[in-house]
Amino acid sequence: MRYPASETAEKHLRILDAASALFRKRGFSGVSVGEIMRATGLTHGPFYNHFESKEALMSESLDHASEASLLAIGTAGNSPEHLLAHFDNYLNAAHRDAPEQGCLLSSLAVDVSREPAVQPALTRHLAAAIAALSRAWGRLSKKAARRQAIHTLSAMVGAMVLSRAVDDPALSDEILNEVRLALRQSLRATTSP
Repeated sequence: MRYPASETAEKHLRILDAASALFRKRGFSGVSVGEIMRATGLTHGPFYNHFESKEALMSESLDHASEASLLAIGTAGNSPEHLLAHFDNYLNAAHRDAPEQGCLLSSLAVDVSREPAVQPALTRHLAAAIAALSRAWGRLSKKAARRQAIHTLSAMVGAMVLSRAVDDPALSDEILNEVRLALRQSLRATTSP
C-alpha cells in the first residue's frame, strides 16, 4: 500500500526528530533502529523505506538537528549582545541536563569522530556555526573574527562536555559558570571601542 507523499514526509520527519533526540541523549551506539522506530510509533519494517542504513539516518539526523541549532547560532552572531545571551542560554544547567534537546556538537562530536560516514554532516554544521559566530566580531578582521568564533565554540562545547562528564555537581556548575564568565569578558574586551 502506497501512502500519500505528505504522510511519508511526516513519518520521515518524525523518525529524524526521534533519532536526533535519542542520539544526542545516548550516542549512536546506545540507540538501536528499533528503539528509534518505536519512539515514532512505527514498526521496524518501514525504516528501510526511509533510510538505506543506520549510518544514513545518523548523517541525516545530524543535518536535521543542525538546522535548528544554526538558527540559534545565527541569531547569536547578529551582535555582541545576542552572543552574550547565547552564552547564558548554552552554558547552564538546563542545557547540561537535557542533552537530547541541546547542542549536537557537545552531545555527538566524540561519537562522530568514530563514524567516518557521519563526519561530513558534522563538518558542514561546524563550518556554518563558525561562520555565523564570526559575525559577532564584525569590528575585527575576518581572520581575527574567525579565530574568536573557533575559540568561543570550542570553549562552549568543551565546557558542556566536561560539565556532563563529572560526578561532582558543584564542579559541573563551576565549569559552566567560569567558562561563561570568561567568554563574556573576552567578548566585551574584543568588541569594546
